[in-house]
Formats: sequence, structure tokens, C-alpha cells
Amino acid sequence: MFKQLAFSLAALGVAASPLAVQAQSAWPAQPITMVVPFPPGGSTDVIARLFAVKLGERLKQPVVIENKPGANTGIGAQAVARAKPDGYTVMITGAPTFTSNSLLYANLGYDPIESYDYIAIAGSAPFVILTNTQTGLTSVGDIVRESAKQPLNFGSFGTASTPHLAGESLAQRSGAKLVHIPYRGSAPAMTDLIGNQIPLSIDTLVAALPQIRGGKVKAVALTSAEPSTLLPGIPTVAASDAKLAGYDFQTWYGIAAPKGTPKPVLERLTREVQDMMAEADTQAKMRELGFDPSFADADAFKARVEQELKRNGAVIKEANIKVD
Repeated sequence: MFKQLAFSLAALGVAASPLAVQAQSAWPAQPITMVVPFPPGGSTDVIARLFAVKLGERLKQPVVIENKPGANTGIGAQAVARAKPDGYTVMITGAPTFTSNSLLYANLGYDPIESYDYIAIAGSAPFVILTNTQTGLTSVGDIVRESAKQPLNFGSFGTASTPHLAGESLAQRSGAKLVHIPYRGSAPAMTDLIGNQIPLSIDTLVAALPQIRGGKVKAVALTSAEPSTLLPGIPTVAASDAKLAGYDFQTWYGIAAPKGTPKPVLERLTREVQDMMAEADTQAKMRELGFDPSFADADAFKARVEQELKRNGAVIKEANIKVD
């Protein structure tokens, strides 16, 4: 009787959680789709294709990139949130998908906390505060002092972008008088900075490095908590003034799956991503693209999202940032 009962309960467990059984035994038994909520060719797409090859080799199944751009990553993020949580759909995207979209858009179609199971953060990079060769600005202190005489414009690649929030946070915490000028991308902002149409810009290290190395613009400070080996000798904003301790704005890549994905699948993916990021050729390629090959596990990923949602919410509210 007891053997029969045990068998019946075991059978009931299989019936009740087929995904868990599949995850433990057969996964992955077919190609995995990696959704990229950006168009082909951008930095996220390039990183995703690198990761797809690497993970495919490790999992012994193809990882197929599916670009789903639009609505500031919302279209791709919604698609993943609604996908079957069977371990065969994941998403790689930048921080704003998780840390600012829900603060800016009504009827977003996904919740950054409740719609996903986090896998890992794989790669990060600071933004950099830039000036041109004509302003004479060399430090965050210079920016604060000069802006007290006359407010200084700063450009970014769009309203409510992370560089926009970084600039507003700098103004709020340091007392600098800064006025945001939004551009449709990095290129036009860089053109105006070089031409001294604006005195300051905040941009990705990827976009800025060629112009810095070419002597067309100057790096004033990094927005990350730690200095970057990609730009040695350039201080962080956080180190410039006690008021700015803890200041940290970065771009990073998060890998997530639909909520309810079996735990063994998530744990396997986290391990594989961690091992992938430790490989020398992965690290070399990431640095070549302007990214630090950093890794954070699922718990650290969630904690970062929660912290940045709180921080960004406060910045957006104080600056009264709206999107059309």
C-alpha cells in the first residue's frame, strides 16, 4: 500500500510539474531563442551574438538571435514576458528595460520585477562626462563653479536615457546648474560637442573613446563607482566630492527569462554565463567593444534592479522628466 501511495505521489508530481522534470532531464533538447529588443548592428546585438555562439557551444544547442526592437525595448521585453517559461526563450537587454521604463511609460506591458526570472548581468561599462577643447573645463569642480556663473548645457542621446539621468543626478547632488539637451543618438551630440555648440555631453565609453583618443574631446570624469582600465587616469564623479559618494551610473547587460522558468534551467544558465565570462577570449572581445567583462548572479541582478529603480525614480521625480 505504501509503495503504491509513493508511486502515486511521484506520478502526481510529474503531472503537476512537467517543466521541472523536463529541465532536470532533457534540457536543452532544442534551439534556444535569445531575444534582443534592439535592431541588428548595435552594441547590444553585437554582444548578444558573441554570447549566443559561446552559450551554444556550452549547451550543445544553437542559441538563435531574434531582434525585436521598438517602444524603447518594450516590444521585445513584452514578448519575453509572455513567452512560455520552458527554458527556450531568454532575453538580453540593457539596464533601462529593467530600471527606468516602468517609471516613464504607462501600460508598459511587463513588470521589471514580476515578469522575469533573472539569470545574470554579463558586462558593464561606465558613461563618461565629456567636454571639448575650447571650454577649459577639466574636472567636476570646474563644472560646478562655471555653472554657478551661467548654467551649462549638456547633451545626451535622448530624454530619459541613462546619461540624461546621470547628468540630472549630478546637478541635484552637487548643486551644478545643468540644462539637458536631448539628441537623437550619440553622433549628433558628439558633432555639436566637438563644434562647441554645447560645452558638455555624457555618452558611452564605446562612442567616446575614438574621439578622446583622437584629441577632439576630453574626458572629465567617469560615471561609474570605480575607474576604468579602458580610460586610465580619468577620475570618477564619486571621487570628486564627498557630496557625490556612491554616485554610480553605468550601462550593463542583463540576461533574463520569462517568470516561471524551471529553477534547474536558470541555475544552469547562470553557471554557463559565469564560466563564459571567465574565458580569456570573451574578456578580450568585451574590452575591445568598450565593456568590462563583469558578472553578477541572479540575486545580485535583482538587487541592482531594485536599487536603480529607487534611485532613478527619485531623479526622474525631482527633475520632472517626461517622455512623449
